[in-house]
Amino acid sequence: MRDLVVAGGGPIGLATALYAARAGMDVEVREPRPAPVDKACGEGLMPGAVAGLAALGVDPPGHRLAGIRYVGGGRSADALFRHGEGRGVRRTTLHRSLTEAVAEAGIKVVERAVSEVESRAGHVLVDGEPAGYLVAADGLHSPVRRMLGLDRPVEGRRRFGLRVHVEMEPWTPFVEVHWAEGSEAYVTPVADELVGIALLTERHAAFEDLLAEHVLLRQRLGRRPLSRTRGAGPLRQRSAARTIGRVLLVGDAAGYLDALTGEGIAIGLAQARAAVDAVVAGRPEDYEAAYRRLGRRHELLTHALLVSSRVPVVRRQIVPLAARLPRVFTGVVDQLARPA
Repeated sequence: MRDLVVAGGGPIGLATALYAARAGMDVEVREPRPAPVDKACGEGLMPGAVAGLAALGVDPPGHRLAGIRYVGGGRSADALFRHGEGRGVRRTTLHRSLTEAVAEAGIKVVERAVSEVESRAGHVLVDGEPAGYLVAADGLHSPVRRMLGLDRPVEGRRRFGLRVHVEMEPWTPFVEVHWAEGSEAYVTPVADELVGIALLTERHAAFEDLLAEHVLLRQRLGRRPLSRTRGAGPLRQRSAARTIGRVLLVGDAAGYLDALTGEGIAIGLAQARAAVDAVVAGRPEDYEAAYRRLGRRHELLTHALLVSSRVPVVRRQIVPLAARLPRVFTGVVDQLARPA
C-alpha cells in the first residue's frame, strides 16, 4: 500500500510530494493536465517562497524582485524586502523546475485526476486503490474538497483575476501594484524581456477595458501586443475543515481569501510541509491547528486591506497613506514577505 497520494500536480502538490519523499514516504501524484501547468496569477515569489523552494533544491530562473511599490493618484510608495530578495517567475517556469525535482526524486506522476475517495479503517481508498493518506492540492475549485462535502458557500462580493504577458524590458525591480477605482493591476517582471500583468477586480469586463483604468500603466505599455488572457475565480473559497480522517487539504484547495497580498506560494509551501509532518507523525488532526497558525498573519492583513479597499474614499487614500507612512508600509510588506 502506498503511503501517500497527492491529488493535484501544481506547485503546492509537487512540493508536498517532495516533502513526503524526503521524509522517506512512498508517494504518488495524480494530475490530469500535461506539464507545465499554467494558472492566472501574479507570478511574484515573495522572499519566503524563494527560501522555501531553495530548501527543496528548487531554484527557478526569473527576475529579481527588490520589494513592493504601490502606485495611484499621482503618487507612489516603495517597500524594500528585508529578508532576502523575491523573484518574478513565469508560472510555467516554476512548474517545470518543480517537475524536474520530482522526477529526480523518483516520484511517480500519474496523468489522471482523483475521482473517488473513500475512508477506511487505517487507510483511504483513492479510486479504489488503498493508500495511507491523501493530500488534496487540486486547486481553487478542488474536486476532492467538493466530493468530501467540505465546500462552504461564500457570501458577498466575488473577485476575479486576469493575467497577460507583455514582451518588453522590465522597467523596475519592484512588483508594482497600480490602484484604480475598480481594480488593482499587479506588474511583475518575470524575465529579461517579459513582464506579467495581473488584474484583480469584482467587475466582469475585458482585460483591455480594465487596463484602461490604469492610465500610467497603459501609457507605459504603449501599443505593445498583450498575450492571451488567462482568468481565475471567483477567488474567495471556503472549506469546512482542512482535515477529514486521513485526507488533508493544502494550498488553494484548503480555502482561499484573496490574491491581494501575493503570498500564496509561500503559505502553500508551509502548509505542505506541515501536512507532511502531521502524516509522518501519524496525527493528521494536528494539521488543522498548524494550518490556522500559518495563515493567521496572512488572513488578518489580507482581510483588513480587502475590506478597507472596498470603501471608495479609503481606497483613494491607500497609496498616499503608504507614501506618508513608509515605515508602516514597509512593516506590513515585511510581515507578508518573511517565511511562514
